[in-house]
Amino acid sequence: MSSGTKAGLVSADVLQREKQELRKHERSTRHLEEESRNAQTVFRDKSGRKRNLAQEQLEQRLRAEAEAKREEQYAKWGKGLAQERQQQQNVEDAVKEMQKPLARYIDDQDLDRMLREQEREGDPMAALIKKRKAKENKEKEKPRYKGPAPPLNRFNIWPGHRWDGVDRSNGFEQQRFARIANKKAVQELAYKWSVEDM
Repeated sequence: MSSGTKAGLVSADVLQREKQELRKHERSTRHLEEESRNAQTVFRDKSGRKRNLAQEQLEQRLRAEAEAKREEQYAKWGKGLAQERQQQQNVEDAVKEMQKPLARYIDDQDLDRMLREQEREGDPMAALIKKRKAKENKEKEKPRYKGPAPPLNRFNIWPGHRWDGVDRSNGFEQQRFARIANKKAVQELAYKWSVEDM
């Protein structure tokens, strides 16, 4: 039978022997039963290696924190860094103004500077002041090529300021422009020929 006992009519001593063997087998496997009762579950991946769930949770938490940090950075960029700086500057200016006394006198330097920086309509000196400020703020311009007109290239890039005016190309650019012009001329001629009868 499936339990290991004999089927049919069995004598008492055979039955006794089978019971003893069954008890001996149970005794030999009892320690395994105790170990399995208190054993921890072992999780394995597809390849059969043990998985460290605590380590995986830690990695997942770190990944989530990094993702949240990146999302926060993108949200900050989405609002606009310059606008955020301007808003911060406005708050600082408002706090600074609130700390000043309510009554302002003629010798108040901040008030004087603010009034001088205001632009008024019809101010005859405004153009001169703007020009002077522009001259101060003007960045040094990069030098440009000042020779005769250079040959065209397909990217419309102007040569550098140190170019000596000698064309050292293999003629590809000129051939390309000639092909484009030829193609355009053929198309125009074909169009004129096709509408000639109209």
